Amino acid sequence: MGAATSDAVARQQAVRSELSIDGRKLSYVDFGGNGRPLVTLHGHLSEGATFAHLAQALRPDWRVIAPDQRGQGASDRTDDYTREGYLADLHALLDHLGLDRAVLLGHSLGAINAYQFAARHPERVAALVNAEGPAELGLAGPHPLAFLLDLPFQAATREALVAGLGPAAPYFADRLRQNPDGGWRLPFHPQDMYRSEELAHGDHWDDWAAGTCPALLVHGTAGVIPPAQVSAMAERRPGTAVATVEGDHLLPTTAPDAFAAAVRAFLATLQAHPATR
Repeated sequence: MGAATSDAVARQQAVRSELSIDGRKLSYVDFGGNGRPLVTLHGHLSEGATFAHLAQALRPDWRVIAPDQRGQGASDRTDDYTREGYLADLHALLDHLGLDRAVLLGHSLGAINAYQFAARHPERVAALVNAEGPAELGLAGPHPLAFLLDLPFQAATREALVAGLGPAAPYFADRLRQNPDGGWRLPFHPQDMYRSEELAHGDHWDDWAAGTCPALLVHGTAGVIPPAQVSAMAERRPGTAVATVEGDHLLPTTAPDAFAAAVRAFLATLQAHPATR
């Protein structure tokens, strides 16, 4: 079975559900199965469905549950993209799922959310996978998502929206949403994501180092975490393993097999330790 076919099977088996948080919809994809729950958090400009390949690769031992984080995918927009807002969503999702303790996996924005949640709610996190989530970022240099401010959010037709996206079209064209009035839109609002990225920047070393559960730091050879920071993150957080994957920042989608293999190897070590269950 090829990767594309495998991903399609995982998507077909998935069930989309939602919960309401103060009147705002948070949507999530449950890829199903009888395995141990693994809650996965995507990065900016993405959505839970992008973990389909990982979900299929981890069967039958793990059941992947992937929310669309606030303002992305099928989840509602909000005025709040603070660190506290994202962590509150995760807390509500775990309660909704009846998970007193969970294994978390996050990519980029999702990784920062995951390790900050683990630091502040250690009793709720059995283990952590951080994929390309720096402990310190955005303290200097241009805004990495500045290009978003030149993108349209919606257009009357799909063709018009794709044309308006210009060079960015190949990255989003397969995930556009149709509005009730027949128009088309992006699965996120560009200004929301610009602001969310800005609010994710900072020095998060205290949160990263405060974690106590077993952790895996996965970074790409051409990723966004500098090599010196990778080494420091492993040194400053006891119980952290490091996996280097040939690839860029978007490892779950650009190096799916290698990423899944690294995650699967780490998760296999947890199954031998009842304390992480």
